[in-house]
Amino acid sequence: MVKHYDLIAIGTGTGASGAASRCRSAGWSVAVIDHLPFGGTCALRGCDPKKVLVGAAEAIDHSRRMRGKGIAGGESAIAWNELIKFKRTFTEPVPAMKETSFTKNGIDTYHGRARFRGPHSVEVGGEVLEGRFILIAVGAVPMRLDIPGAQLLTTSTEFLDLDHLPKKIVMVGGGFIAAEFSHIAARAGAQVTVLQRADHMLTAFDADLVGWLMERFREVGIDVRLGTSVTAIEKSDDGLSVHASSSGKDEVLTADLVVHAAGRVPDLDPLDLTAAGVECEKGRLKLNAFLQSVSNPAVYAVGDAALSGPPLTPVAGHDAKVAVANMLNGNHQKPNYLGVPSVAFTIPPIASVGLSEKQARDSGLKFRVHSAKVPGWYNARRVAETTYGFKVLIEEASGRVLGAHLVGPHVEDTINIFALAIRHGLTAEDLKTTMFAYPTAASDIGYMI
Repeated sequence: MVKHYDLIAIGTGTGASGAASRCRSAGWSVAVIDHLPFGGTCALRGCDPKKVLVGAAEAIDHSRRMRGKGIAGGESAIAWNELIKFKRTFTEPVPAMKETSFTKNGIDTYHGRARFRGPHSVEVGGEVLEGRFILIAVGAVPMRLDIPGAQLLTTSTEFLDLDHLPKKIVMVGGGFIAAEFSHIAARAGAQVTVLQRADHMLTAFDADLVGWLMERFREVGIDVRLGTSVTAIEKSDDGLSVHASSSGKDEVLTADLVVHAAGRVPDLDPLDLTAAGVECEKGRLKLNAFLQSVSNPAVYAVGDAALSGPPLTPVAGHDAKVAVANMLNGNHQKPNYLGVPSVAFTIPPIASVGLSEKQARDSGLKFRVHSAKVPGWYNARRVAETTYGFKVLIEEASGRVLGAHLVGPHVEDTINIFALAIRHGLTAEDLKTTMFAYPTAASDIGYMI
């Protein structure tokens, strides 16, 4: 028997959960489907568990930096197995709590892979569901790497659940996963090598600030090899052999663990989108400005699956609000990604919001750049952090903040002030005349602009 719903949400992460709850509150019949434990990437396999591990690494790093500055005694160390057990206290309760919440609110739950069977229908576990609307919120998976031995790679999900941390680790790729995981692993005592094809790591961030951050990579012994491609991975007597090529020279690295850190793509292939008449282009859904499929008006998408905005958890939540408004009342809302901040939780973190210098120039804007490397400022010296700097773009005529790029202690919080300014059109003068609590990281903002 076919079951009918007003909304079928494929996924149970931030975007799907938000949309399902809002539509149910509006009186709609709603079902959610997930082949993975309920909760989504952020809560189970991404932001939250990663930040638990980062917190331990930060504590170790802070202790080591303060040696000879008031901290003495035995050397602190990460007990990896205990840390993972602590991490699981955050992740393990989530699926049951999520399912209980859905059920309590009258949302039907289905476990299994969802596959389209028509423009309005999906099949899961042998059952066929019909939906007036279907929301694709499946998140992302590691992109397929066309290299021999790719099946030997460890995913970021698997890394976050390792009971024991191997001694020699190679990261394939140089983005968020490689940068964050290498800092965690290095503080936990592992020997880490990063193999990055591009000419610098963290290409989503300002290259000058990434350069400053690289000093900290070197200080903690992370071996970053730029312009290097992985050509094969093999099992060996010593564990794994990673074949790499750089500037025409080949080399072989040995490792106990090789981590896939080369990016993620929307998890669309298992959905059989052709059966629903949903068009894709280069692995991305073809959507209109309202997050709706251009070829099937019954289908909307949010978050990583939509790839309309930055691949960040707050974006998925924002997308869900927009998609629900359009499903409930007809297309009238478009997503607004102005001033969405991004942070890589390295140690120290690096953060960005708004336009880069190149983007501002390409837009024909006239602006000034205020930039400096300031490890001598109080907020860095107080915690013995040697990497602290900023680059802020201010429009000449209006004084509006166009972009902010920060690296150093607590910038993961400070960047939100700049995000607020960009999203709401605040000027440099508005920020300068704001009295921030002192001494806090935000109290440095007035000197950054």
